[in-house]
Amino acid sequence: MRRGVGHEGLNVINKSFQPTDCDGDDMPLPKWRKIRISAVLFCVITFTTLLSYTCWDPSLYFFKYVHFFNKGLCACRQCVTEPDDDPWFTERFNHSIRPLMTRDNSVLTDETFKWWQGLQSEGQPDKFSEVVEELFQVIPDEVFYMDAGPGRCRTCAVVGNSGNLKGSRYGNAIDSCDFIIRMNQARTTGFEEDVGTRTTHHVMYPESAIDLDNSISLVLIPFKTLDLQWIISALTTGTIEHTYVPVIPRIKANKDKVLIYSPTFFKYVYESWLEGHGRYPSTGFLSLLLALHICDQVSVFGFGADQYGNWHHYWEEDNHLAGAFRHTGVHDGDYEYNVTLLLADKHKIQMFKGR
Repeated sequence: MRRGVGHEGLNVINKSFQPTDCDGDDMPLPKWRKIRISAVLFCVITFTTLLSYTCWDPSLYFFKYVHFFNKGLCACRQCVTEPDDDPWFTERFNHSIRPLMTRDNSVLTDETFKWWQGLQSEGQPDKFSEVVEELFQVIPDEVFYMDAGPGRCRTCAVVGNSGNLKGSRYGNAIDSCDFIIRMNQARTTGFEEDVGTRTTHHVMYPESAIDLDNSISLVLIPFKTLDLQWIISALTTGTIEHTYVPVIPRIKANKDKVLIYSPTFFKYVYESWLEGHGRYPSTGFLSLLLALHICDQVSVFGFGADQYGNWHHYWEEDNHLAGAFRHTGVHDGDYEYNVTLLLADKHKIQMFKGR
């Protein structure tokens, strides 16, 4: 166990611009042109660093064409990972663990399987490997988003459900991001000015599931083997209607865009980032770590309490259940929030605290 926290960002830019002649061969730039371009580049960088940024970063439109000057790990002005990174961050961040499950990485160690099975008990679960095989006959068995490199700048918004989004007017900033990750019962209708209109990924588990537009990727967090069986059923026969509570038997979602949160990654988040605090991470924190691993620039909205200290959802008029999740003993909301603040302090995320 490590020591405590202590004191101590949808279009992927994959097209590299290379100066070429009419035949497509590489053409070296004359010295004076290099000097002039370098001078312009310096001016743009100087100007844009003076601006507070969200997902709309003016420098991206310049770097899109001249990122061959960039020696960083991504094409954004600032990347989640940097060559000379913060020790606190590098001690925790493990890029080798893929956040989404495929057949290839679905084999769990005994330790991981035992930990995962203990999250939510189920009587006599079916054999995990057989369920996984059935699962990937229904949804894609592909590796997504692991295309990081100096030519990519993927900006992402992780949008929590905090009441501090009310009156924030963050909608346009959120909608400007490439990936927009929402979670659980999140809604946009009626709240567009504050939370935006677009969603690219919606993170949920069976008991929090809602119908989605055909363009949205459903990201399922499985807490047990039955959860994997539920998504199979919900996309096909609709036979599973109950887990430990009633669940929707069928879900409106694009089965070709369903993704599964890896139990191995789940455990990594709990141990490396939360250091065992709480029984397991919240959906919000799991979504944040997903973004850190698949995005180059991450902006966080709707996390934490509002200006009055209330922990509630932005669509709720009555706050009498405000902060109930913090008192269940399942999540350590305070520890998660402190880690999130620390990530912001170390410039790994841009945090928007709302009202």
